[in-house]
Amino acid sequence: MNAATLPAGETWELPPIILHPFSDPSGPDKLVESSRAHLMLQGLLPSGELSEQEIVHRLLSGRLCELRMLYYVGKDLQRWIDQCAEMAARDPVLKAAGVTAASFVHLLVEHPPEQVCAKLVRWGVADYKSIFTRALGLNAVFVRVPDLDTLHPDFVRYYYRYADQMFSCRQGNASFRTLPPENFSFELFASGEYSRMLEREWEEI
Repeated sequence: MNAATLPAGETWELPPIILHPFSDPSGPDKLVESSRAHLMLQGLLPSGELSEQEIVHRLLSGRLCELRMLYYVGKDLQRWIDQCAEMAARDPVLKAAGVTAASFVHLLVEHPPEQVCAKLVRWGVADYKSIFTRALGLNAVFVRVPDLDTLHPDFVRYYYRYADQMFSCRQGNASFRTLPPENFSFELFASGEYSRMLEREWEEI
C-alpha cells in the first residue's frame, strides 16, 4: 500500500455521498428488544417469563435489523465508490497515479473530510469508521438484502465480527494507492436533504 504521487496543490471534488432511507417501521422496537435480550443473556436483566429460545429470537431479530441497515448503507457507499473509480479512470493524472476503487475506500474510511465527520457526529454517528467498514464488508458478500432463512444464527448473532473480516479481505485482495486527503473533497447528504438542495439550485437558474 503506497501513496499516490499527485501534483502539489491540485484538488479534486468528488461526487457527494447520498444516503437513502429504507422502510422498516418495526426497526426501532426490534433494536430495543435486541439490546434488552442481550442484557438478559448476560444476566444483567431479569428474563421474566421469557424462555431462552424466545430471548435468543429477539436478539437475532434485532441483529438482523442492524445487518440489513448496514447492507443498505453499504449499497450507497458502493455506488459512490464506483462513481469515484469511473471519474479516476477518465482523469489522466489519477489514472497515471494508479488510483483505483480501493483508494477511495481507504480515503472514506481513514480520512473523510472534516465536514463529513462533523455531519455524522451531528447525526449521532460517532463510530463512523466501523459503520463504513462493516457496511462495505457486507456488500462485498451479499448481492441482495439477506434474511433469517438464508443466514446461520451464529452469523447473525456475531455479524459485526464477520463484517470486519469481510472488509479486511476486500481491501487486502490487491495492493492499491492511498490518496492524500488534502487533494480530495466530498460532501455527505441524506437523500431528502440532497433533493432539497437541488431544488434550491434549480430555482436559482
